[in-house]
Amino acid sequence: MTALLSTNLGATTLLGRGKVRDLYAVGDALLLLVATDRISAFDHVLATGIPGKGIVLTQMSLFWFELLSELVPNHLITAEVSEYPASLQAYADQLEGRSMLVKRAAMFPVECVVRGYLTGSGWKEYRASSSVCGIALPTGLLDGSRLPEPLYTPSTKGEAGTHDENISYAATEKAVGAADAAELKRLTLAIYKRAAEYAEARGLILADTKFEFGRTGAGIILADEVLTPDSSRFWEAAAWKPGGAQPSFDKQFVRDYLEGINWNKQAPAPGLPDEVVERTQAKYLEAYRRLTEKTLKL
Repeated sequence: MTALLSTNLGATTLLGRGKVRDLYAVGDALLLLVATDRISAFDHVLATGIPGKGIVLTQMSLFWFELLSELVPNHLITAEVSEYPASLQAYADQLEGRSMLVKRAAMFPVECVVRGYLTGSGWKEYRASSSVCGIALPTGLLDGSRLPEPLYTPSTKGEAGTHDENISYAATEKAVGAADAAELKRLTLAIYKRAAEYAEARGLILADTKFEFGRTGAGIILADEVLTPDSSRFWEAAAWKPGGAQPSFDKQFVRDYLEGINWNKQAPAPGLPDEVVERTQAKYLEAYRRLTEKTLKL
């Protein structure tokens, strides 16, 4: 299949294009999220997409929304294109499998990040200060070590081409109020615990992830995507060995390739060779199969 890099839904109002998703207004109360096959690395959208990636992300989010529904309500109305408004039916080829009709919500201006293992930017900070996001940690931890307890480390929301910046819990309280800050932290840690236990039972480690929440008249809801290889680090539990990079189910092949060609991480972003595209697609599909115990055919 050919990668879908951009959507065009005619007269439907386009609100914006993110690194992966195109967002449309559907009347005053609903939004349409369409996950394209775009892939980003180092805060830039690459010239080459991963065919079917948007379908994998959407189907995995739908799986988790259902599994987590007892913990937190979410924004989903329907993902069945046949149930969308008549004005969208002509665009089914762009929407099938990769879109969600959702409730509008007032989104909180923070990424709710939770880390169960020491890796990535957390590992870099730990080496410099024995802390992560200002939270002191025991000495002697390694790259890939399991943390004594999951850490809630919120960040700002970076637009395309910009980087999310870690912020303190106090800054979150200032941004959204003490009561909402406490509830976002509680929900984030509860969702992580449930998801990590679920993944572990299927031979995967959920090293870290991030969530987005919004508010409707009924209260706080989980929104955007959830627990996908784009927003989370999933590792192979059987191969886990602290002390270096872990075998993962995400876009690591893409990052490794870009580091290997010494890209300066400035626009314009380069394209990817077929081998990197195919291996990355296979990793996304394998993550879906392992977590949902279903096979997704693209």
